[in-house]
Amino acid sequence: MTARQFCLGWHWYPYGYARTVVDGDGAPVKAMPPWLAALGAAAAEAAGHAVEDTYDIALVNFYDADARMGMHRDSDEKSSAPVVSLSLGDTCVFRFGNTRTRTKPYTDVELRSGDLLVFGGPSRLAYHGVPRVLPGTAPPELGLTGRLNVTLRVSGLTEEGGPPAPADGPPSRAPLKP
Repeated sequence: MTARQFCLGWHWYPYGYARTVVDGDGAPVKAMPPWLAALGAAAAEAAGHAVEDTYDIALVNFYDADARMGMHRDSDEKSSAPVVSLSLGDTCVFRFGNTRTRTKPYTDVELRSGDLLVFGGPSRLAYHGVPRVLPGTAPPELGLTGRLNVTLRVSGLTEEGGPPAPADGPPSRAPLKP
């Protein structure tokens, strides 16, 4: 992954979530804005998915002209609610694969600024990635060089049962109950 990332609601680190920035200064993750959670729910509903829980994670990725993201699945959540992805800025090639492997078959789709993609149901755990960004394709009125992607998810996590963060040193990766 060569995109830069920050999180709202829960901080994602490979294979898990925490309320503190695990690899940073231990500061609490900024709250998920209610309007953004509502956007996730409305998008999922418009795509025909019923979502009972609140979207409580936003992963915001910035891609410059050379950034990429390898094939991966969004599988660290305890919820099967659809993933909602909003693209802003430069167009990208979005590779949408299958649920079994990172390799073919997959489909490449161009995501342009303002596109909103929802994948849920049988496609919820499909491998996907961004093999390339098309520089200079952002709408000029946006004033953005590069691509922003906001990925909204329902964590299905609670904070109960995890050990407290140590008084000195980085926060622990507390086990979170579904």
